[in-house]
Amino acid sequence: MSEPRVRRAEIAIEQAHVDRVYTRLDELRAQAEAMRTKGYEIGQGAQREAIFEQASMLFERDMMVYHANQTLQTLDAEYEGLVFGRLDHLDDAERTYVGRLGIRDAEFDNLVTDWRAPAAAAFYQATAEEPMDVVRRRVIRCSGQNVLDVDDDVLIADAVPEDMQIVGEGALMAALGRSRGERMRDIVATIQKEQDEVIRAPWRGVTEITGGPGTGKTAVALHRAAYLLYRYRRQLGGAGVLVIGPSGVFTSYISRVLPSMGETNVELRALGEVLDGLEATRQDAAPLAAVKGSLRMRKILLRALRDTPPEAPDEMRIVYRGEVLKLNARDLEKVRRKAHTQGAPPNRSRIRAAELLLDALAAKAEEYAKADGKPFERADLITELGERIDFHRFLVVWWPVLYPAQILKWLGEEKRLAAASKGILNRGEISMLAADLADRSRGWSIADVALLDELRVLIGPPPKRKRRQVIEVEPQRSGGTPTRPEHYDEYSHVVVDESQDLSPMQWRMVGRRGKYASWTVVGDPVQSSWPDPAEAAQARDQAFGVKTARRRFTLRTNYRNSAEIFDLAAKVVAGHAESGELPVAVRKTGVEPEVRPVEATGLASATQAAVKELLGGVEGTVGVITAMDRVPEVAGWLSGQADERLKVVGSLDSKGLEYDAVVLVEPNDLITESTTGRRVLYVALTRATQQLIVLASNPDWLPPA
Repeated sequence: MSEPRVRRAEIAIEQAHVDRVYTRLDELRAQAEAMRTKGYEIGQGAQREAIFEQASMLFERDMMVYHANQTLQTLDAEYEGLVFGRLDHLDDAERTYVGRLGIRDAEFDNLVTDWRAPAAAAFYQATAEEPMDVVRRRVIRCSGQNVLDVDDDVLIADAVPEDMQIVGEGALMAALGRSRGERMRDIVATIQKEQDEVIRAPWRGVTEITGGPGTGKTAVALHRAAYLLYRYRRQLGGAGVLVIGPSGVFTSYISRVLPSMGETNVELRALGEVLDGLEATRQDAAPLAAVKGSLRMRKILLRALRDTPPEAPDEMRIVYRGEVLKLNARDLEKVRRKAHTQGAPPNRSRIRAAELLLDALAAKAEEYAKADGKPFERADLITELGERIDFHRFLVVWWPVLYPAQILKWLGEEKRLAAASKGILNRGEISMLAADLADRSRGWSIADVALLDELRVLIGPPPKRKRRQVIEVEPQRSGGTPTRPEHYDEYSHVVVDESQDLSPMQWRMVGRRGKYASWTVVGDPVQSSWPDPAEAAQARDQAFGVKTARRRFTLRTNYRNSAEIFDLAAKVVAGHAESGELPVAVRKTGVEPEVRPVEATGLASATQAAVKELLGGVEGTVGVITAMDRVPEVAGWLSGQADERLKVVGSLDSKGLEYDAVVLVEPNDLITESTTGRRVLYVALTRATQQLIVLASNPDWLPPA
């Protein structure tokens, strides 16, 4: 039976059990409501009884109503996603469903085991190294009472019964475990051992997980998060765990893999959602992203916020005791520079700015008084002008409350950006960045989010009594997460996936959320799309803290791609990878990837034909990967092929994803669109698990034979 059919059949099996659980839940709820009703009836009867019997009956009423209300409150609170896991043990007859609440049927047989019970511990603690007699661990993803998906881990591969159906990555492990020959069994043992070591590594400090495509880095990191939360609940549970991925597609994927655990303290965010109130999904072109992500931007932003706001007056006139005191543009700029010398955030410096303005006005008044031979009392001027409404009206427009989005908008003016980036950016970079910041029609990009977060810190929070911050809206958080203060920075553990792609500015943003955290960091240097690894490493180390203990694990077995597909990808990236950086693909299918030369004018029809062929050849998903700027065009070619299994994605958005079959359109476009060239192409070539077709009008992407 094919994998999609197996998945549907297994979902149906779990749905039947979940239906049984909710039927029993309704029965328990009805019983609790009946108990509460009976309690009230006892209370009414007590009013008609003798006084000496009333106390006893009222006590009985209160206890019945109390317990009934407690039961109803518990049943209602845990209603959504009640069942989220299943354990199948070596004893074929023994299976344990794990959920938010323990429930027994009318015969007192266990339907769901509370995740906090000792019998459920294996759901979090069992690994292939120490399986705790668990053959299969299944994550069940539900919405309300409906089972949406299941995903399996195989912990004892050679003990999987022939009739046990495995879904997800566990299916491959089971197949390898059943394979004949010691070599395959050794491979399975190696995969399991190296993954278990990572899962059980100490929670303090930084745990880095590196490895090529298909080595299970993400799955290992998520299992580690679940294990740490269970094993070190006291240390990690209260402050919460933050999981950061490259895209919303990724966070949707890991929300399936990471069980709810009966917890509400795991928060999932994409890089474009780290700053409260924003949800950016747009990717900048590589040259522009390289500018925005560089640490050079911090210097530019600092200069920009210290510059005179565009609408600020360039002259101040105020009458003091019949004398007009005037500060010209040069005088005001001198005051502004002096106000910024203390380094305090501008939104916290208005009082300091007011004091310096009064000092400058006092100096002018004293100068005039000396010229006229008149007496002058400095304290009188400062007291009088400091209370004047016209002085404060000037102050609020000359030293306004600043907002992050406002400052980036100012930098859309090329002249202002050129002044702020003098000696930092070249002319071409200035023009490119200014044009982008001036055009807000497409919303913010993912790279912009880190700049807005940097500005948020540099300018300080606006006064609470003023209007709401420009970027302040309801945060986008995973369901069930408790309400935290805006820009929460006290997470106990932070997980970062696809870390090799984080820019230095993004590392600064993520680092603010993990000031007190331990870290699990997942990545692969060979897949990096960031052009300056040294600068990113510097920012990453600052995010971790220089004295933080660090440990590094490398996963070396690729069990996603067939060996035939990965051999092509390895050849493409060979000149850009160090010895030992590429994993070893252990699964052979006998199906070679196809490289089809096409004319540029025939690319659309060739893509349509290849997609039709793969949709008919595999029962799973088919991904069409192209350059980022060609996604709308390629999607248009395929608009007539309506199939929910078909996905068209850009090269950068394909990271972390996988498909049963892939059509890769114009590999040269992927090389030229990125500052890291063949590394991005390598990522695209390793998304397929079964079949790969490459359509190319130019053979230059192929390595020499």
